[in-house]
Amino acid sequence: MKQIRLGGILPVSSISLGCMRMEQLSVKEAAGLIHTALEQGINFFEHADIYGQGKSEEIFAKAFHMNAAVRETIYLQTKCGICNGYYDFSTEHIVQSVENSLKRLQTEYVDTLLLHRPDTLMEPEQVAEAFDLLHQSGKVRCFGVSNCNPMQIELLQKYIRYPLIINQLQLSAAHTCMLDSGIHVNTKREEAIMRDGSVLEYCRLKDISIQAWSPFQYGMFEGVFLDNDKFRQLNQVLKQIAAIYHVTPSAIAAAFILRHPARIQVIAGTTKPERLIDICKADTCFLTRQEWYEIYRAAGHDLP
Repeated sequence: MKQIRLGGILPVSSISLGCMRMEQLSVKEAAGLIHTALEQGINFFEHADIYGQGKSEEIFAKAFHMNAAVRETIYLQTKCGICNGYYDFSTEHIVQSVENSLKRLQTEYVDTLLLHRPDTLMEPEQVAEAFDLLHQSGKVRCFGVSNCNPMQIELLQKYIRYPLIINQLQLSAAHTCMLDSGIHVNTKREEAIMRDGSVLEYCRLKDISIQAWSPFQYGMFEGVFLDNDKFRQLNQVLKQIAAIYHVTPSAIAAAFILRHPARIQVIAGTTKPERLIDICKADTCFLTRQEWYEIYRAAGHDLP
């Protein structure tokens, strides 16, 4: 599998395995999924402290038979900051969340730690203190954010001595908010409204890698667009292009994201090994401009 460098630093697989739903699997089933991921060339595994209230991290570690030797063969990411009904970027919460994740993951460090969703009560000095403690103790190698706009990142970066190398954002063929305003510049159309501070271009300028979460979803967890009657034209186009590349529509949906020159990493959150194999074939597909824009338009996005 092709690799990208997160923030120009970490050489990771262009497709990662998102472990949000791993708590739904038995240890044996999780082991099979992880084995399939490794066979496909995936070396990056994505977690968060709230996934299954920590159970997903526990099952992953048991299924992977975590030890020092195997730990060095992969990259681990976790996220923190979401609590029950509120967000918390305090020094104490960040540090304790990481300590808990390390215990569940049976490892001494994670490669990347992301702040999960913006905390409007954030005091960046406290985040900086937490990051200093975690980095200097060797418990976190690199840092990033999730679902943040450029000014939120700038505010954090003013106080943090380490570069924020990742911004995890929702992106799929049916959820293209970060693309639309850039395509409809200088028009009066609804799509031209800038809602995210031009986060895509900002991240590219700052060498911040974007990780695409929910690459097969539409809306805010409203469902999957594949084989969904609400997206008949999109599914028809995905099937037509999939036939050209001899892959499944899932692969083409992922290839739509990988085709963007921002070198976005796809987070595949499936729990089914056979579906993961299909998705990973996206790495072999380099869509033409015509094919990419055909998918974009088929999803209901017009061009000016």
